[in-house]
Amino acid sequence: MLISGAELLNRAHKEGYAVGAFNINNMEMLKAIFEAANEASSPIIVEASEGAIKYAGADMIYSMTKTLSDRYPHIPVALHLDHGTTVESCIRAIKAGFTSVMIDASHDSFEENLAKTKAVVDIAHTVNVGVEAELGRLMGIEDNIVVSERDAVLVNVQEAEKFVKETGVDYLAPAIGTSHGAFKFKGEPKLDFARLQDVKRVTDIPLVLHGASSIPEDVRQAFESTGGDLKGSKGVPFNFLTESIKGGINKVNTDTDLRIAFMAEVRRVANENPTEFDPRKFFNPAIKSVKEQIIKRMEVLGSAGKI
Repeated sequence: MLISGAELLNRAHKEGYAVGAFNINNMEMLKAIFEAANEASSPIIVEASEGAIKYAGADMIYSMTKTLSDRYPHIPVALHLDHGTTVESCIRAIKAGFTSVMIDASHDSFEENLAKTKAVVDIAHTVNVGVEAELGRLMGIEDNIVVSERDAVLVNVQEAEKFVKETGVDYLAPAIGTSHGAFKFKGEPKLDFARLQDVKRVTDIPLVLHGASSIPEDVRQAFESTGGDLKGSKGVPFNFLTESIKGGINKVNTDTDLRIAFMAEVRRVANENPTEFDPRKFFNPAIKSVKEQIIKRMEVLGSAGKI
C-alpha cells in the first residue's frame, strides 16, 4: 500500500524504531526489497536518486513500485526521491507519483536551504507528500557531487530547531559524521550521538541517517572472494545503527551494502559458469542475497514485525 512518507515515519517516530530506505536502480533490487518486507513483516521506503531516475525513468520506477505494492497490499510503502537537488526535481517526482521527496539544498547557505525546503513543503503538503531535508553535509559522493572532508560540516542544533519550525519539513537528515559510499572512516568509526540527541530534542520529528551502509563481513567476503576490491572500506557497524535509533533516527538509508551483495553474486555466477548467458541465472541468486541483507537490516532497525 503506497502511503505518504510522513505517515509511515511518524509511526516510527512515536514507537521508537527506524524504517529502512532502500535505493533501487532496477526491477531486481525492487523485487528483493518487497520480498524481504513480506518475509519480515516490515514497512519499507523505496528510494530512487536522480541518477536512478535518469537511468530508469520516474514513471518506470513508480509503475514498478505500484505494481509490487498492489501485489503486497499489506505492506506500508513510501516511494521517495533521494537527494533531489532542485525544487523542480521534487515537483517532477511528485507528479510521477512519488509519496515522499527530499530537497537537498545542504550545499547552499542556511537561508537558501530554508527557502527551498519551504517551497517544496508548501507544494508537497497540498497532495499529502512527505518532505525530507538535510542540514550539514556528508562526505562522499551523492550521484556525481563530491564532498571532501574539509567541506563536511556537522549539523548545528540551533539551526535545526529554527529550520524545522520555519519550513514545516516532515523529517530531517542531520549530518552527524557518516559519509556516502563504501569508504566512511579513516580510523575507528565515530558518530556524534550527543548532537543527534540534541537535534531530536529540539525538533521532535523523525530523523534520517544518510551514509548508513555497514559493509557486513559476509558481504565483504563474498565480494572479495570473487575478485572484487573494497580497498579496506569501513561501514557503519550495526551497534552504531542501534545507538542512532536510540538517539532519534527513524529512517536509515541503505544503498552500498545492497549493490555489493548483488554484484558479489553476479560475479560468482560469472566466475563459476563462464559459458552462462541467461540473465536470470545471474540475477536470481543476486536477488536472494540482497533480500537476506535487507531482512538483517530490518531486524537491526526494529521495523521487523511492525505490520
